[in-house]
Amino acid sequence: MSLHRLAFTGHRDAPPQVEQMLTSELRSEANRLGGRAVGLTCLADGADTMFARAVARCGWDLEVVVPAEQYRESLPPEHWPSYDAFLAMAVKVHRLPFVGSTPEAHLAAGQYMVDHCDALYAVWDGEPARGPGGTADIVAYAHERGCPVKVVWPEGVHR
Repeated sequence: MSLHRLAFTGHRDAPPQVEQMLTSELRSEANRLGGRAVGLTCLADGADTMFARAVARCGWDLEVVVPAEQYRESLPPEHWPSYDAFLAMAVKVHRLPFVGSTPEAHLAAGQYMVDHCDALYAVWDGEPARGPGGTADIVAYAHERGCPVKVVWPEGVHR
């Protein structure tokens, strides 16, 4: 039996209470699945890192999708230690063939995750994407592909 694969997309500026909600949702999913799973993320700062921590707390495997060769450098330098630590924990790293960390690369990474998962978790405020490859675009792509989407967002909170 193959492991259940959960992909992730979310806002980089997610409110702090999202992490507790996300961890709770993934623990519920762990109980429902009755076993191990795989979490796929790009490890951006913000919600992606919250997802990676929640995956680790559940004892699941972590797979990382690196959108571009220059992706790490495009992240805030204060995030690099977390990025590097989670990247080192990953059981598998998928590197896409882009050089620059562009909206096109981010969209391709989100689509790659949706194409290789059983369900998508989204820390999403329900608003349109602020640029190509944003959370709303990945959620829309998942819907188009018939991939189940679980949105995690605190009621009444706005970005």
